Amino acid sequence: MARIHVHTHGKSHSTRPTSKTPALWLSLNRDQISDLVLQLAKEGLSPSEIGLRLRDAHGIPLVKPVLGKSMSELLTANNIKSDMPEDLDKLVRKALGLQKHLRVHNSDHRNVRSLELVESKIHRLSKYYKREGKIPKTWKYAAVIAQLE
Repeated sequence: MARIHVHTHGKSHSTRPTSKTPALWLSLNRDQISDLVLQLAKEGLSPSEIGLRLRDAHGIPLVKPVLGKSMSELLTANNIKSDMPEDLDKLVRKALGLQKHLRVHNSDHRNVRSLELVESKIHRLSKYYKREGKIPKTWKYAAVIAQLE
């Protein structure tokens, strides 16, 4: 699959496990894994950070084959839900970092362009999440508002 703003094709991430059955080496059962996920979420970790921690520290490649539902479904069922989807939140934080950098280094034209690209990704994602009902229809990204938050 091609990238959005560049003309390259590339490896995205590591390859996900192909098996739809739980891994044979797991020593934890369903309840222990769900408790572990909820405990990590209450510590303030995002779903992707929880997945990394489960993979690296506990040897759990995927949560869905074990629990029968995804991690986000589990968190939503237990009322642990963030107000903004994780990918949109990360893009907004990235834009804030670029804005802060450009306030100090205002002649950095390369990062002006990357800020424009990040903001276009934010607008594209926000349109999708509004359509899906995951963020309010009145939510709007504005660079001035983002600087204040």
